[in-house]
Amino acid sequence: MLDFPRWKQLWFWFIALSACAAALPSICSVAGLPWPSALPAPKISLGLDLAGGSHLLLEANPAQVASQRLEAMEERVRSKLRQTGKVRIGDISNRDGALSFMVEDPTQIDAAREAILPLTNGVKLTGARDWDIKVVDGTRFVLTPTKEGIDQAIAEAMDTATEVVRKRIDALGTREPTIIRQGQDRIVVQVPGLKDPTALKELLGKTAKLEFKLVDTTALASDVARGIAPPGDEIVPFAAGANGAQAGALAVKRLGGIKGDRLTDAKASQDSRSNQPVVSITFDQDGGARFAKLTTENVNHPFAIILDGKVLSAPNINEPILGGQAQISGSFTTESATQLAISLRSGALPVDLKVVEERTVGPDLGADSIRKGMVAMAVGTLLVVLFMGVTYGRFGLYANAAVIINVLMILGVMAVMNTTLTLPGIAGFVLTIGAAVDANVLINERIREERKRGRRVFQAVELGYKEASRTIFDANITHIIAAVLMFEFGSGPVKGFAVVLMIGIVTSVFTAVALTRMWVAGWLRRARPTEIVI
Repeated sequence: MLDFPRWKQLWFWFIALSACAAALPSICSVAGLPWPSALPAPKISLGLDLAGGSHLLLEANPAQVASQRLEAMEERVRSKLRQTGKVRIGDISNRDGALSFMVEDPTQIDAAREAILPLTNGVKLTGARDWDIKVVDGTRFVLTPTKEGIDQAIAEAMDTATEVVRKRIDALGTREPTIIRQGQDRIVVQVPGLKDPTALKELLGKTAKLEFKLVDTTALASDVARGIAPPGDEIVPFAAGANGAQAGALAVKRLGGIKGDRLTDAKASQDSRSNQPVVSITFDQDGGARFAKLTTENVNHPFAIILDGKVLSAPNINEPILGGQAQISGSFTTESATQLAISLRSGALPVDLKVVEERTVGPDLGADSIRKGMVAMAVGTLLVVLFMGVTYGRFGLYANAAVIINVLMILGVMAVMNTTLTLPGIAGFVLTIGAAVDANVLINERIREERKRGRRVFQAVELGYKEASRTIFDANITHIIAAVLMFEFGSGPVKGFAVVLMIGIVTSVFTAVALTRMWVAGWLRRARPTEIVI
């Protein structure tokens, strides 16, 4: 136990000094001291409660998810029955939250059921169906979404929306946002250091649902103006400023277009002819092939570029557009084109999100919390150092050195991991300082017991570390389990506390057991004492 080869000593010192060095940029930042730009500078990010920033609560409309599922199922049913080449159906209705259509030939009922049955199966482990199928009046199919299917769709939509929100915020260059689900249809967004959330709200408020749909040139302008759409069409209004007007609408084919989920890239650029800001987009292989087919089959026909239910432009297809690339033009400014490119790159939100709560936290409260936290940490460390020095003498000094290195190591590990420090994290930090010497107390008390039993110095120290280490590791494993559970099932402040606690447990065991044992072993080999004061 007290045998420390040179390589192990160098390895322990390397770990300790490397972690301590990683803490220096954060310490310099808090102290207001400059840090050389040529050196790496890992820093601890401060949470919203310490650095100030913006808090947004976003809410989705679950009814929109159900409506989207009906539309998607309608297109899938049409495509599937078209592939069979046997079943002829009438118009499909999606009223009252259900999908219904009539089979023209009653003898084809079984063939129709067999074709659409796979579309209604759920993918969950339970094997429950996402849709119920009924045949009414002998020829009319009615597909009704099940509650399980809707709940699953809402959960998937909110998970996707959370990830899209994260990508958009990261694209803004804002560091360490906190983005978590709340309940069934809400997302909490906290961005430390962001004083004005206006641009962020605009970015998150855009669904960025991009669609390319064919314009129905046979629709009467008078009917479109009154909101009357021909069968199979839908009326889509122009975006403000688009088409040189503030109002107006187009009749477009409801099905058969191309959606923006096939995009692989989007960049803000300048049109070489008009010198106006545009957004250049690139499709994936499948999307590029579908776009080429759409433009090839509809030369000399207009198609509408629709963003979030508004027509940006409706250019004429003069020739096939091959290569999977296109441009989106509209009444863009450089800033709006950049934001649209970010939205398209990060993906479309599967459901609209609206801000239902907004708070801006100033940095003053956080600065006061940091100051009081530092005071608490300093006072706690001082009291612990005095207690250990008075109680255990030389062994207490080793424990005190381990506490100081432990504090620096925690800061260094948090900086390297780019962990966010919150107010509960500071509480966990202060708690860790007291827990850091707990292992040394157990070791030193065990050494005292062995000396009282008459064992010699070397044997007492060796047995003290050996026997106490078992208890120390068992106790800290239970702490780690508790911290992991808090991190896994907690949110916000609880997670901040758990992160610091987990890091502190690992570093305190290393410093209190490994480092102090190395120091004590080196002193015993050099001094060869026959008596120790402990």
